[in-house]
Amino acid sequence: MLSFRQRLLDTLRAVEPVLSEPGVLVVGSEVPNLLEPGAASTLVVSQDVDLAIPVLRHSAVKARLGELRGLKPSVDEPSVWTPEDRSLIEVNFIGMDPELRDPTEARVLEDPDLPLLVFGALSLITPGEPIQIDGLLIPVPRPAGLALEKLVTDRTGEKGNRDLLVALGLFSIMAEPDLDELIRQYAALRAEQRHAVRSNLTILSLMERLEGMPDPTPQRARVAALLQRLETSDEASL
Repeated sequence: MLSFRQRLLDTLRAVEPVLSEPGVLVVGSEVPNLLEPGAASTLVVSQDVDLAIPVLRHSAVKARLGELRGLKPSVDEPSVWTPEDRSLIEVNFIGMDPELRDPTEARVLEDPDLPLLVFGALSLITPGEPIQIDGLLIPVPRPAGLALEKLVTDRTGEKGNRDLLVALGLFSIMAEPDLDELIRQYAALRAEQRHAVRSNLTILSLMERLEGMPDPTPQRARVAALLQRLETSDEASL
């Protein structure tokens, strides 16, 4: 049986024509797996890949879809591409638009072949250094912005838990400069958005282990320390 790491890399190789388009980024739950040394992929939160497509590159990306192999668009949702066999994992196409500055805002880019749900929270992310793995160049965001994107969004239930665990996975591999960057970005948010970030960190600091997902309990001290730094940042701005 193929390991999850191998399935993830094979999937990214299958969508390589899209990854080569300027501005396209791998975002979401697979980024912590890819940022681990050697893309170890031990921080499995969900088994799908999110590709963020800049709205200005939508036409160019759509023109490359015919080059993808081993995946096909879902009949019900053409922005979701499903694997033709179990060697790959699902791919979700989502939109990002730097003009959509409100993290709570979202809109739909209508298209018969590749509709995109465009999320305002993705404006918080910026491109990082691409990762080179097994001859594959993978564009990923800087971890600070991606972690903040997961924390500023008010989600509940299983989806909310997954987003918090993605942020946790990022915390586990972020260096001190990454944390400093997160705090600077946090300070630029509106008051209600900063409150959402702190609330989500508080929830994360109390979460128990969920079946089949990374255990948050060993990271509680790290999360609590970050929460304290954010609260200190708020006090300094008063």
